[in-house]
Amino acid sequence: MNVGFVGLGVMGGPMALNILKGGHALTVFDVDPKAVRRLVDAGATAAASPREVGAASEVVVTMLPEPRHVETVVLGKDGVAEGLPPGGVVIDMSTIDPMTSQRVGAELRKRGLNMVDSPVGKTSEHAVTGTLTLMVGGEPAVIERVRPVLSCMGTDTYICGGQGMGHAMKITNNLLATTIMAANTEALAIGVKSGLDLDLIMEIMKTTMSNNAQLFVAMPKKAFRGDDSPGFMVKLAAKDVRLAVELGRAMGFEPWVGAACQKTLESAMEKGFADRDTAALMRIREDELGIRVRQKS
Repeated sequence: MNVGFVGLGVMGGPMALNILKGGHALTVFDVDPKAVRRLVDAGATAAASPREVGAASEVVVTMLPEPRHVETVVLGKDGVAEGLPPGGVVIDMSTIDPMTSQRVGAELRKRGLNMVDSPVGKTSEHAVTGTLTLMVGGEPAVIERVRPVLSCMGTDTYICGGQGMGHAMKITNNLLATTIMAANTEALAIGVKSGLDLDLIMEIMKTTMSNNAQLFVAMPKKAFRGDDSPGFMVKLAAKDVRLAVELGRAMGFEPWVGAACQKTLESAMEKGFADRDTAALMRIREDELGIRVRQKS
């Protein structure tokens, strides 16, 4: 297929590369020339605008930071929709709110175009290996049309419902995952500062209801090594949690736990960690308390 890709960041870059490896022709655009060059060197064609990406494609994938970026890139001046031929499909793989997704999808349908939302789960490592989790929303027939593209990027595909339901699932997931991460850092900091050994804490927690994948899978890879090099950046986690909190409020309740997590992430950004991995939450607590949370084994 002729595929376009807009948004070649930490996740989008390797996802686009896997589309190339899947045998599809690929046209790309990003505001970062270096990101575009990496894909061009691998065999992609560069475009001067999202509109040019659309004009060269049957399917365009977007992987962008915020809801407003999706609206601008897809529907704005020189946007994808101005170039995409009738019947073309936009696959938005960004993490945005379901209302924006549904609004963009409705406008595309008015123009004779289609939209599928397919935000992703797992990490940048899985983006490289093409083994992401895909949370998909849209019309079944349209989803089937773009499966050859989706299958290049993920191995676990879940159909969540109609337009926007993939996005609803993603922010639901990220609210919980990020809140667990923030709670882990506080609990471990308190335990270690009290004099407990991290290995002992984890051995005991493995047997109790505090057992969680953030603690035993994610944190040993980065946080417990003092590594906050960019992976899932604090600013993106803050955005995802903010969207989930806003969605809860729109439903008529106050998500107190999510709001506390949002405040924690915003505080980390104020301290200069916006572009660092969420492992920075552990580093911040370490510096505040004068400790290091490290495994011996």
